[in-house]
Amino acid sequence: MTTAITHRYVESASGLRMHVAEAGTGPLVLLLHGFPEGWYSWRHQLTALAEAGYHAVAPDQRGYGRTGGPDAVDQYTILQLAGDALGLIPALGADRAVVVGHDWGAPVAWHTALFRPDLVRGVVGLSVPPYPRMPVRPTELFRKVFGDAYYMLHFQRPGVADAELARDPATTFRRLLAGRAADPAGLTPLVPEGKGFLDAFRSPETLPAWLTEADLAHFAAEYTASGFTRPLNWYRNLDRNWELTAPWQNARIRTPALLVVGDRDLVVANDAAKALIATLDQHVPELAAPVWLTDCGHWTQQEKPAEVNAALLRFLDDLG
Repeated sequence: MTTAITHRYVESASGLRMHVAEAGTGPLVLLLHGFPEGWYSWRHQLTALAEAGYHAVAPDQRGYGRTGGPDAVDQYTILQLAGDALGLIPALGADRAVVVGHDWGAPVAWHTALFRPDLVRGVVGLSVPPYPRMPVRPTELFRKVFGDAYYMLHFQRPGVADAELARDPATTFRRLLAGRAADPAGLTPLVPEGKGFLDAFRSPETLPAWLTEADLAHFAAEYTASGFTRPLNWYRNLDRNWELTAPWQNARIRTPALLVVGDRDLVVANDAAKALIATLDQHVPELAAPVWLTDCGHWTQQEKPAEVNAALLRFLDDLG
């Protein structure tokens, strides 16, 4: 018998009414999705965690899916995003939680542990390590290192990526989730000159075994209804986040922590990221040995659900 995933709306203590998918009872595990995803990216973890005795909850985060959110760009800072997640803990009847995040959800998860270690008994990041606060504004650093074609800089332009991604959501998700980099030698997503973000990826001839047409249809339907602008607003707060987090310069994440990454993930498949990961214990003293998943790209928990579930359950068991 398959464990049921149920849905409801919960008002976070932050004041945002959030749609959540959940399964099971027991200690709370909060699952935070990335871009461009939603609660559905955790479909395999919700049931596995529930069957292991946990209350697994995956919200549509601020600006996404059935949660939605405000229109103003400045309402999507890391303080608000982490506040939404932290505010779900008491709203779900728990005193503390383990917070797990993938892609953009990983920085949110890392910051929940940094801001409120009293509420977070463990933190897990998938694909994105906990980068220490940069010495300069992120957009300034990205422009210097990668140039103006870097995708996060492209996303700063109001309405541009929004319109491109929304034009045909089915194609958008086919390329982003299942496609390959148009430049096989490129380890950094760069927008080709005079083209759009999706042109950085080749559309696949066939879908990988971990992704079905029904999965793509789910994502496309969610974004057809809610659009891409609010999720893109997360990127449009990079410099604002840098300003707001100045009080935490050099602060350490002191909760038990785990990093799970794919060996083919563009985020970490570079020397700079690997060097950072090798020294993360200076920033996260209770970080367990990173888990590297073989033949795994960026969509970690969807590509390798069994391996991710096993890593999460080992970490949870170690917490006691």
